[in-house]
Amino acid sequence: LVLSGCAIIVRGQPRGGPPPERQINLSNIRAGAMARRAAQGQPDTKDTPDEPWAFQAREFLRKKLIGKEVCFTVEIKTALGREYGMVYLGRDTTGENIADSLVNEGLATVRREGIRGNNPDQARLCELEDQAKASKKGLWSEGGGTHTIRDIKYIIENPRNFIDSLHQRPINAIIEHVRDGSVVRALLLPDYYLVTVMLSGVKCPTFKREADGAESPEPFAAEAKFFTESRLLQRDVQIILESCPNQIILGTILHPNGNITELLLKEGFARCVDWSMAVYTQGAEKLRAAERSAKERKVRIWKDYVAPTANLDQKDRQFVAKVMQVVNADAMVVKLNSGELKTIHLSSIRPPRIEGEKNKDKDKRFRPLYDIPYMFEAREFLRKKLIGKKVNVTVDYIRAATGPGEGTPAFSERTCATVTIGGINIAEALVSKGLATIIRYRQDDDQRSSHYDELLAAEARAIKNGKGLHSKKEVPIHRVADISGETQKAKQFLPFLQRAGRSEAVVEYVFSGSRLKLYMPKETCLITFLLAGIECPRSSRNMPGGMQVAEPFSDEAMLFTKELVLQREVEVEVESMDKAGNFIGWLHIEGVNLSIALVENALSKVHFTAERSAYYKTLVSAEESCRQRKEKIWANYEEKPVEEVVHVTEEKERVANYRAVYVTEICDTLHFYTQDVETGGQLESLMETMRAEIASQPPVEGSYAPRRGDICIAKFADGEWYRAKVEKVESPAKVHVFYIDYGNREVVSSTRLAAMPPAFGTRILPAQATEHAFAFIQVPQDEDARADVVDCIVRDIQNSQCLMNVEYSGVTCPHVTIQFGDTKDDVGLGLVKEGLVMVDVRKEKHLQKIDITTFYGYLFHYDFRADDADEFGYRR
Repeated sequence: LVLSGCAIIVRGQPRGGPPPERQINLSNIRAGAMARRAAQGQPDTKDTPDEPWAFQAREFLRKKLIGKEVCFTVEIKTALGREYGMVYLGRDTTGENIADSLVNEGLATVRREGIRGNNPDQARLCELEDQAKASKKGLWSEGGGTHTIRDIKYIIENPRNFIDSLHQRPINAIIEHVRDGSVVRALLLPDYYLVTVMLSGVKCPTFKREADGAESPEPFAAEAKFFTESRLLQRDVQIILESCPNQIILGTILHPNGNITELLLKEGFARCVDWSMAVYTQGAEKLRAAERSAKERKVRIWKDYVAPTANLDQKDRQFVAKVMQVVNADAMVVKLNSGELKTIHLSSIRPPRIEGEKNKDKDKRFRPLYDIPYMFEAREFLRKKLIGKKVNVTVDYIRAATGPGEGTPAFSERTCATVTIGGINIAEALVSKGLATIIRYRQDDDQRSSHYDELLAAEARAIKNGKGLHSKKEVPIHRVADISGETQKAKQFLPFLQRAGRSEAVVEYVFSGSRLKLYMPKETCLITFLLAGIECPRSSRNMPGGMQVAEPFSDEAMLFTKELVLQREVEVEVESMDKAGNFIGWLHIEGVNLSIALVENALSKVHFTAERSAYYKTLVSAEESCRQRKEKIWANYEEKPVEEVVHVTEEKERVANYRAVYVTEICDTLHFYTQDVETGGQLESLMETMRAEIASQPPVEGSYAPRRGDICIAKFADGEWYRAKVEKVESPAKVHVFYIDYGNREVVSSTRLAAMPPAFGTRILPAQATEHAFAFIQVPQDEDARADVVDCIVRDIQNSQCLMNVEYSGVTCPHVTIQFGDTKDDVGLGLVKEGLVMVDVRKEKHLQKIDITTFYGYLFHYDFRADDADEFGYRR
């Protein structure tokens, strides 16, 4: 440090801490005194300006000595401890003599009083001074140097306007004093404003002044001060003045060797502070990264630092999960890859709340989702953006459980995390729309979002633009009628829903596999909805007689329904209601009927009330498949003897009503699929239009993620697109599909699949392929024999037009007789005559009249029936 033109402060090399200081005054010379500010609190004292050429002398030494090595000799030490001597630039006395240089430049005068003629140093100085006078240098120039006095400004009248006028341009400055590691006194050039500047975004340990006036440093305060001093004190720097809250000037000091703010953080001498971080123009993330580096290395003020997630494994800190439910505006339930469900809270944000909320808890009619302003909008934003999607979760901290206090509720342990989807930080998006606010923390509280600065910036934008909670407009009101269990209201509402056909709804809650609460957005009401056509296992619940025990697979059914429809947008067909005011009907989600899906997954049985619905055949077929596999609820099922399930119908007569069909596919089981010739033209027209649209707007390959039950489009081997249903997804490369208009099945890659264009779905034209089985014919159980039959039929009728008559209904599909289109010969009779199949004699009386007994005359040369056939004494 250069105090003036004739006094400097030197320090040795640091060893384990800041080295001691030593002031050296130059012997035999005198430079002008520097300006002094009046003592604070003493009105009698006044500011004193620089003496002529005092500042230039100081500057001459500052530029020559600061940061350089010097050596010195002490000639005199006064009783008060002041030391006078000679200072040389470099490591020994052969270097430049600083006093000589000052006198030679006319920046100091020689003390001539008491000159001894035998003192060579003084004689040399006098000679140099005479030369400077002769050359009219410095002090000896014409005019006496009065024009060289600085006009120092200690006070800026309007600091905010002054800083704004600079437009954050770097301004040249000299650091005159370092108060602590992050607060300096700077001389702004060229106007000589002397101002105190606090570094934006950080705070170093400080020196606290005790009551007796003594200073007590916080840990590492002295080290932080020395770190800044050794790099900046009396150096030429540039300062970006960034803000002026409460008359405190905030800025960033730039030096050719680096940014002191980031260096202090990186070396553990400072911590980030939120209140001034927002004005830091060089990018707050740089400061956070520097602080993070110091924390990880546990240096200096972070020597005892423990990260909030230090006890978590890496797989628990960062993972991908599927969002199953949005709990409220700051929490969601996600499904991990392991299948575990976990509740995640968004870090550092607070959902919308209402003043006096505690009193509202006593009001049973108070519904937070609808009654707290912007809570519904916040929930809807998250629901539409996240439900069913995969997100990236980075756990920031675990908030410990807290017990109930006076006026505060108890909170269980919370996992708080940053959740992103497609690179978007969901919390930041929520805050920027004004649908949540930011939690403010104590400065030493490290349990916060890893993107806290971005959240603060998003909130500032929302406030500036008057978004959501920060809007001055009237808050949105949601008048939602809850008619769950309100029998009278439900009765009035029922005809309206029945006439509406399919209505849009959002699944708000899942009580069990088949009982849900729905929000109807168009009607703005809540209803309880029961799935029609099925009988789902009952969950445990309180009954008047005690707790009802849960039926097997009730929890699995509820989880299945939750995963498929909770908080999803669905369509419902309301058919009726029960005595308790609950609506009954069918629920569809993306082409999947939930009742059918539960039956297909062996989590529900078909209820007899389904018989009159259009979905009965599909339900029965799905149930039969699960029953045969003895899956889940059918695990202990014992099949009853056939005789017990045959219903003899006396009054029916056989009806011969042959219609033209086109046989499109024949299965290995001897079942076959047909298309009605009458509707063939509609299918051709639909296919042509659909392919033209696909050709004009081809789907992006690989963009479609197939799910079981989806109705989609698939590219067949001929390169054309057809309508298909996803039956099973083994992997993206192995997706089992069923072509709904032709009856054939295929295993394809998901890259050959795409979403169904809405204009060509099954609501526009139902699936055209219908499954049938041969009437009066026993299907051979021997695989080779059955293959012979299939080969014969494929050769005769596949891809040809035939005549078909439904004879009786079966468990999975109608049983029919079929005739060749040209000869009208019966295909089944031909198979019997060729000895390929045996006749199945029906017990129904109205079928006895058909002359099928003549078939028995055609016995074949080998018996393909299994050993448990009738002649071995066993009857199925």
